[in-house]
Amino acid sequence: MQKLNSVNSHAELQQRLADHGGSGDTALENGTKHIPSPAEPVDTVQCSSRKMLVGLDILCLLVASIPFFACELKAVTPYKRGFFCGDTSITYPYIKSEAIPDSMLIAGGIIITGLTIAVGESYRVRFRGVHSRAFVRNRYVSCLYKELGSFLFGCCVGQSLTNMAKLSVGRLRPHFLSVCNVTYASLNCVPGTYISEDVCKNESKIVEARKSFFSGHASFAMYTMLYLAFYLQARLSWRGARLLRPLLQFMLVMLAVYTGLSRISDYRHHPTDVLTGFLQGGLTAYWVVRITSPHALDYRYYEAGRVRCFLSAHFHIFFVRLQAFYISSMFKTSRPDMSPTSLTLESPLSSQQTVC
Repeated sequence: MQKLNSVNSHAELQQRLADHGGSGDTALENGTKHIPSPAEPVDTVQCSSRKMLVGLDILCLLVASIPFFACELKAVTPYKRGFFCGDTSITYPYIKSEAIPDSMLIAGGIIITGLTIAVGESYRVRFRGVHSRAFVRNRYVSCLYKELGSFLFGCCVGQSLTNMAKLSVGRLRPHFLSVCNVTYASLNCVPGTYISEDVCKNESKIVEARKSFFSGHASFAMYTMLYLAFYLQARLSWRGARLLRPLLQFMLVMLAVYTGLSRISDYRHHPTDVLTGFLQGGLTAYWVVRITSPHALDYRYYEAGRVRCFLSAHFHIFFVRLQAFYISSMFKTSRPDMSPTSLTLESPLSSQQTVC
């Protein structure tokens, strides 16, 4: 009789839970009652907030591009800097053709890097089981949005800094006098005197002749190729060919260096302009990628002979508290097992990533 009553009470409890939108199996856990939460409104609020964050990303991208478009659309004129009479660094001839024109530079940098990132992220989603926390259910779109978005943001920042320097400094290009259509003999000036007045006869090309510092080709090429080299470092984890990844990275950097050096041979920039462009492009790529992410700094180890030495607890606390700022998530990893027994040279922390 008691057994029959217990069965009836259990059936009644199941019916009540079903009426409230739950089941007996999910509502009872460890002998305690669990009240289900309204998940649908929470998901709707989170989806709306994430859409707002996407809009904020697009707004930041547009704001970062303002100096770039201000220069390209000639909304702001460069600073009119004078020159010293007898300065031979601005007497080179004007060469109409360029080894690497602007269209080839932009198309090559964006297409090569963009296609490589697209193929790499698609491979990770298809074969590595990458999952995404974004509101976009398509994992391909989510991963491509994050990586390509970070890359494009770095492009806008780098080129905006370059154009801002061009407009502010107003350094004369090596072919300035040739474009200006004057010579020191026609000016009848004393060598060493500073000429500040505008003596140019060809005003159509003189604006571009005042944008030497620093090289936009060098900065853009170094940023795109170095960013791609960082991407290969994070994603290309195939150990079958140990020299393949360094070879590809070397070829990318060599292509960027050649692009910058061609600007010197075309008499478009001074050597210091190209060197500064290399530095700015490399620093921008490093800032966007920022290898030293917090997850990658939890433990660092090295091997001396057969002894594996781990960092001490004090250095570990220091590195964990050093929250490095990064934009791209290519080196961001989910937290693995951080016990010393789980860390081996055959399983580095940054080899595989499962979150995009």
